Amino acid sequence: MWKFFVYSLIGAFMFFIPVTIGEKNSIMLDHIVSFIQKHAAPALPYYALLIIAAGAIYPFLSGKWKKSKVDIVFSFFKAIGLLVGLMLVFNFGPAWLFDPSMGPFLFDKLVVPVGLLVPIGAGFLALLVGYGLLEFVGVLAKPIMRPIWKSPGRSSIDAVASFVGSYSLGLLITNRIYKEGKYTAKEAAIIATGFSTVSATFMVIVAKTLGLMEMWNTYFWVTLVVTFAVTAITVRIWPLSKIKDDYYEGSTPQPEVEIQGNRFVAAWSEAKATVANSPCLLDNIWTNVKDGLLMAMAILPSILSIGLLGLVLAEYTPIFDWIGYIFYPVTAVMQLPEPMLAAKASALGIAEMFLPALLVTESVLVVKFVIAVVSVSAIIFFSAFVPCVVATEIPISIPQLIILWIERVILTIIIVTPIAYLIL
Repeated sequence: MWKFFVYSLIGAFMFFIPVTIGEKNSIMLDHIVSFIQKHAAPALPYYALLIIAAGAIYPFLSGKWKKSKVDIVFSFFKAIGLLVGLMLVFNFGPAWLFDPSMGPFLFDKLVVPVGLLVPIGAGFLALLVGYGLLEFVGVLAKPIMRPIWKSPGRSSIDAVASFVGSYSLGLLITNRIYKEGKYTAKEAAIIATGFSTVSATFMVIVAKTLGLMEMWNTYFWVTLVVTFAVTAITVRIWPLSKIKDDYYEGSTPQPEVEIQGNRFVAAWSEAKATVANSPCLLDNIWTNVKDGLLMAMAILPSILSIGLLGLVLAEYTPIFDWIGYIFYPVTAVMQLPEPMLAAKASALGIAEMFLPALLVTESVLVVKFVIAVVSVSAIIFFSAFVPCVVATEIPISIPQLIILWIERVILTIIIVTPIAYLIL
């Protein structure tokens, strides 16, 4: 069981313990990425372009591009992302693309850091989630899952893995457990849309973009609490409340068995079982880094296409101003400084979860903090999350996802704004 303590501790240290190196106080993961960015700067655009190219070509080589209409659309967007990447790296194309707030900003502030953070973060995530800590916490959390989130106790592990790990990992776990008959359709939809946020590594990028790394732990834990609080409300309103409690067709229903006896002992035995079945450290890290690279391949081309489209629409059209009017009454009533800017930034999140942060980089700290939490807690965005959900068997439609996104954004602003005023 030394692995449980040592590896989990190293993982927790990498993600949650701030360290001062030079003038900078941040978590070790951020220091590592900053070191690479500083010392390998000339090579990084070509590295990012390689990941983008792999991600754009992969759907066509594997045949995944023609699986569904959604796959066709997103494969097309990835191809556009590769074209934009080539233009930015080799310096050709329309003048508007090279506006400092457009292509270069997107590439330098998001594409390169994401391309580094996701694979490196995934490697350290193997230590945090692969050696029993999640299972241990999951069993202890079981008694609160059903009354608060209307999901079975076993989903506590899934929920934490989704939040700390990644939405793609979380959705894979949720879909598999649903098809095995261990979740109902309603439970699977709750977990997929309530806990499957971007990973802690993506939150680091949002925090870096908005200058919040000095208060990283505050930001992380407030976001976790707010996200789970919003989910506790959305499970009780439409559309989630009306999804049927049926098991997957053809599966054998396996409702949860209640734990008898000492819960701590049960949690310890779950952790022991996980450690006993865990792969060797290098294999585990390599598997996770590989998954991280595949995830980066899926996301980087989408950031450069859908993300750029979002920026262009925000800059040159009033579309996000119009969508922002949905949230403007809420930001105004909550007395946020620059309420229209906060509303417009919140609206941008439907295209790509990083875009809200890019819009408020020059705003005041309270707005930055609120938008940083909204961009994660909203969960649903079209550049990556929506195609991942559509690719599963979980019965929730795109219109339902859009309604759910609106609900989550409004609830997040209402819950996090008083907290922001209190702590900042």
